[in-house]
Amino acid sequence: MRIDIITVLPELLQSPFNASILKRAIDADLVEVHFHNLRDYTSDNYKSIDDTQFGGGAGMVMMIEPIDKCITALKEQRDYDEVIFMTPDGVTLNQGIANHLSLKENVIILCGHYKGVDQRVRDQFITREISIGDYVLSGGELGAAVLCDAIIRLIPGVLGNETSALTDSFQDNLLAPPIYTRPRDYKGWKVPELLFSGNFPKIEKWREEQAYQRTKDRRPDLLDD
Repeated sequence: MRIDIITVLPELLQSPFNASILKRAIDADLVEVHFHNLRDYTSDNYKSIDDTQFGGGAGMVMMIEPIDKCITALKEQRDYDEVIFMTPDGVTLNQGIANHLSLKENVIILCGHYKGVDQRVRDQFITREISIGDYVLSGGELGAAVLCDAIIRLIPGVLGNETSALTDSFQDNLLAPPIYTRPRDYKGWKVPELLFSGNFPKIEKWREEQAYQRTKDRRPDLLDD
């Protein structure tokens, strides 16, 4: 899989990809992640990528020309399955979207900044708009990092245990059940005895019941989907 991220602040994005699971995935050639500085596609000496909005109003707007040049240059080299725009008014990211995108081969992610992008960018180039929540960040970079993490960890071979991602929260519209490890008894706080029984069908049933109850208590909206 190849992910190309278009951004005004590539330095803000690099750190998450230099550690842990994302770094291991890149080092193992399971995914390629490339950052493209939008200022490299400008046509003036000031490397301008934004301007005031027509009709008046507060906030600067990202111009269409450098974005067009960058996306066009990338598309001349390969076909892309999706061109994603990170924006607060996009569809809220969920596990289903992450699962779907993890199956793609080539993806472009455009990070918004300032007030946003010229609407013509969204009309002409973008195939999917994604939000990571109902709040506004300074730019789309952190949202892009979240999206990439959610996608990349699902690629076969990235996680040490292939079944781990399949038992994550939200995969079945349920939150994960309680989990425990050593010590068995800590300050009198004990692990449920059932988990030591060796009766794995019974343990699995207990986990399913716990996952359902936790979801019902904390996120009942998931049970309505």
